[in-house]
Amino acid sequence: MRTLSECWLKGAYQGSRWLLPLRPLGALYQWAMARREQAYRKGRKITWKAPVPVIVVGNITLGGTGKSPLVAWLASWLVAQGWSPGIVSRGYGGKAPHYPLLVTADTDVAESGDEPLMLAQQTGLPVAADPQRARGVQALVEAGCDIILSDDGLQHLALARDIELVVIDGARGLGNGRCLPAGPLRESPRRLRRVDAVIVNGDPQPPLPVSSVTTMQLAPLCWRRLEDGERFPLTPLPFTLPVHAVAGIGHPERFFRTLSALDVEGEWHPLADHQHFDADALNFADTRPVIMTAKDAVKCYALAPANSWVLDVEATLPPEFEHWLAARLSALS
Repeated sequence: MRTLSECWLKGAYQGSRWLLPLRPLGALYQWAMARREQAYRKGRKITWKAPVPVIVVGNITLGGTGKSPLVAWLASWLVAQGWSPGIVSRGYGGKAPHYPLLVTADTDVAESGDEPLMLAQQTGLPVAADPQRARGVQALVEAGCDIILSDDGLQHLALARDIELVVIDGARGLGNGRCLPAGPLRESPRRLRRVDAVIVNGDPQPPLPVSSVTTMQLAPLCWRRLEDGERFPLTPLPFTLPVHAVAGIGHPERFFRTLSALDVEGEWHPLADHQHFDADALNFADTRPVIMTAKDAVKCYALAPANSWVLDVEATLPPEFEHWLAARLSALS
């Protein structure tokens, strides 16, 4: 059974008429966000400027768009270009005894949150979790990082940025085009005209209010056995069918479509974004294999049954985007 928030999000993306009475509240929210941005732009609110370049990867919509895979791709690309990047994140879902929290592959996910731990494991780079991102950035700079990637944080205007990248889900676009709570937008669609690049995850279906976009694809990389981390090629399948597939991400249907494209069959179990897992959540009545995302896996090492698997994915972007980004960074330095 869908929760109220899930029903609302589906309605916001599909343009359900029952959200029409909320339009005045959406207009008020949009006005408040514009006033807030103006306060930062005119200096009435303080913005902290880092001594190194900062790239923000964010979105203007609720629900998953593919920000974290893009951050992982950017981190790998920057290392290949000779940079020493660090990653800062709010650490949503985690509660650390102190901040900033420097996240390693062995950090307790209850302290770091799922996305910072996943990025630390995927990239091997310094990762800082801190609700006050400026403080986290300072810790990363002190650790030797010469460029910062902010996972999310487009609306966190207290941290100045040199490059803004916005990720949009290609299939869902901007939904009904309305701001919260009448729609899924955190800001007006006009915000897209002021960012440096709009990156669409998958082929764009609805039209967007910008002249050009970069298309990103999330490509399946390999199967990873959760128990010991051993990796297997996509084919042949290293487990038997049917399976139970769980996804506690912003857009579970995208994960399930990917599984279907890989000829994986079974029961799909969509969960809330940043789902808190316990043993009961993965306790099914049979012994089918359990398939999950990398984001969910960091919370399930001690909980999942032995026959549990992770589908690792990687972002791919066109060479034109690499050339553009290299030119922008060259101009900054």
